[in-house]
Amino acid sequence: MQFELDEEQAEWRSILRRFVEKEVAPFAREYEEAHRYPTEIIEKMKDLGLFGVTVPDQYGGMDTGAVGLAIMFEEISRGWMSVAGALGSHTLACFMIAKHGTEEQKQRLLPDLATGKRRTALALTEAGAGSDLQGIKTRAVRDGDGYRINGSKMWITNARYADPLPVLVRTGTQNRGSRELSILLVDGDAEGLEVSRDLGKLGYRGIETCEVVLNDVWVPEANLLGGEEGKGLKQVLSSLEIGRVNVAARSLGIAQSALDKALTYAKQREAFEQPIAEFQAVQLKLAKMATDIQAARLLTWWAASAIDRGARSDVESGMAKYLASETAVSAALESMRIHGASGYSTEFEVERLYRDAPLMVIGEGTNDILSMVIARGLLKNAG
Repeated sequence: MQFELDEEQAEWRSILRRFVEKEVAPFAREYEEAHRYPTEIIEKMKDLGLFGVTVPDQYGGMDTGAVGLAIMFEEISRGWMSVAGALGSHTLACFMIAKHGTEEQKQRLLPDLATGKRRTALALTEAGAGSDLQGIKTRAVRDGDGYRINGSKMWITNARYADPLPVLVRTGTQNRGSRELSILLVDGDAEGLEVSRDLGKLGYRGIETCEVVLNDVWVPEANLLGGEEGKGLKQVLSSLEIGRVNVAARSLGIAQSALDKALTYAKQREAFEQPIAEFQAVQLKLAKMATDIQAARLLTWWAASAIDRGARSDVESGMAKYLASETAVSAALESMRIHGASGYSTEFEVERLYRDAPLMVIGEGTNDILSMVIARGLLKNAG
């Protein structure tokens, strides 16, 4: 049983860590406070090939595997979780196209997506359908040799930059159920596709999160993912395992950053003529944070390894996302407590970690929903 990264994975982590320390972490506060989109950082991520980590080699990608993806998202999120969001839905959509797309779709889209020349996203959630994707209302009806889409989507990262934008739609007449759900790849310049507004957020700043409206948007039949109707939900769910590893790893980045900052501050801050790191109460917090983070990291690598082996990983990825995100929330709070009043100040970055962490509990399936996924998997395999 392997508990360490191999040589190639360790080198990948070193490359990413150097990149983040030089090109991401020093600028995170500046971008966030200015609500400025990190265009310059994203261009450098393109140069590093990060947009192609879930694109197979034959289409110009890096194909690092799920463990490599987890390493990338943790390291970037240690510097600034928001900028990892520009990669999050992109890598998930690329994985979905590579796994379920027709050969024509792969050849047409993946090479440019791998380099970041094109970027993509994923439009699933609606105002009345988040975890309940079978309840979506966005509908596509046949119109000539294509489809006409009407509806709206919420909480879409990369909405302004996605070309194509994969949209989960209802291609039948029923109002619920999964058999009539399909994915249509909507061109970024399609007439009737509109980003109607940016949504304000507690954290996850700098990266846009939008409402998207589709008003009589026409999409050619060639853009039906996989070329067959009714496969949309299966295509999405099979890809969300990668999405949960992504969120688990971003959670680890937040948690590890919180611990790093707590360790540094505890050694520097003095009270009663000694560093607060000498106090047992502080040491207990640090020890629990470090233990929880390493446990969540190993669980994330375990889930990612299952995906790389081609095994089903809904329970494993659910466990990893659940534990890592809860650890991010607790680590951010404990780090703030160790910092005392300074942790509540915007002069210290721990307050940003505290604002970013709750999204990890909610995103890619709330932890309450994932608990049910885990339990159902356990019950199914019991005995």
